[in-house]
Amino acid sequence: MSPHGTGEGREDDTHRIALVTGAARGLGACIAGRLYDRGYRVALTDLDEEGAVRAAAELDPAGRNAIGLALDVRDKDAFVRVRDRIVAHWDALHVLVNNAGVAKAEPLMDITPDSFRTVVSTNLDGTFFGCQVLGAYFAERGYGRIVNIASLAGQNGGTATGAHYAAAKGGVATLTKVFARELGPHGVTVNAISPGPQDLPVVREMVPPEQLARIEASIPAGRLGRPRFIADMAVLLASEHADAVTGACWDANGGLYMR
Repeated sequence: MSPHGTGEGREDDTHRIALVTGAARGLGACIAGRLYDRGYRVALTDLDEEGAVRAAAELDPAGRNAIGLALDVRDKDAFVRVRDRIVAHWDALHVLVNNAGVAKAEPLMDITPDSFRTVVSTNLDGTFFGCQVLGAYFAERGYGRIVNIASLAGQNGGTATGAHYAAAKGGVATLTKVFARELGPHGVTVNAISPGPQDLPVVREMVPPEQLARIEASIPAGRLGRPRFIADMAVLLASEHADAVTGACWDANGGLYMR
């Protein structure tokens, strides 16, 4: 049974519609689940269509308030198609969470052109296309919330990830400001969250146990981050009353980076 239940007893106070990218597993699935718990209808999208459909079914077996869709964030036209499918299904769309990403831990001088393009296109191009397509849609309607998932790596150059990932996530933080300035007058807020190392399977798969132990020991708070808290931050930034917060980057890194 889903840890989120079957939809009964949800905090049904919004009935707003959210699109989360990279939501088949990990942080994206956690964010989608928290939005669902708060009464949102949620479209979970991912390059892994089967995974997205499965994650949506775990949230809502009846399929009334959660659906899974295929989305390659590297393709701008794919965002248009998904947007149109969601609007046709639920008549509206109010929130975008740009979470989709890929990370590789590769030595700086060993990163190939193909590897650099792959990481940057998913993390940076995907955020840009999402903000463009959904930002225009929201602006036409005078309301929208965009939450971009950046990273500590984009602020300090990274500790366990490669330069391509750090560079892309630094770009996400900058794009957040650019789109916030452009869309603010149209009732659309654009914000970013920059998590530090999170207690997620993908992190434990990518980082060797000894290195991860050293990273955890270096965190002033003494532990890896909790994905559920990052999800709560995303829900707060997506809320209707978050209208005075835009162009911001909220840090959640256990004290690894203070400013």
